[in-house]
Amino acid sequence: MKIKYTNSLTLLTPKMLSGFFVDWPKHPDEKKHLKILRKSYVAWVALDGNKCVGFINALSDGVFYAYIPLLEVLPKYQGKGIGSKLLRYMLKSLDNMYAIDIVCDKDIVLFYESKNFKRKIGMIKRNYKNQAGS
Repeated sequence: MKIKYTNSLTLLTPKMLSGFFVDWPKHPDEKKHLKILRKSYVAWVALDGNKCVGFINALSDGVFYAYIPLLEVLPKYQGKGIGSKLLRYMLKSLDNMYAIDIVCDKDIVLFYESKNFKRKIGMIKRNYKNQAGS
């Protein structure tokens, strides 16, 4: 398995993005997923041939603050260091930022703590009716 990491999304197609958003009751389809990545401040993908097997994206003001809303690796590729490498590339891309924030589920906290992120109290609001987007 030879994984290629890139932040160039020009050759990425919706067909390459199948299988993500596992356990989401409603999720973006592949076309919406590609739009999310392309409209991000920065996005990195991990490719196994013509298949995207992982991705990470960041939203930012480009000056002070960045937020990483999504980091996912396809289930059969998990545990191989792909998520760690995607995060490393993203953090290097955001190196000039003062603040880089992530909100994650409880079962992912230890992963981010191992990457020197600190626990903080946060608040979220979700409009679940918009989860899949339109």
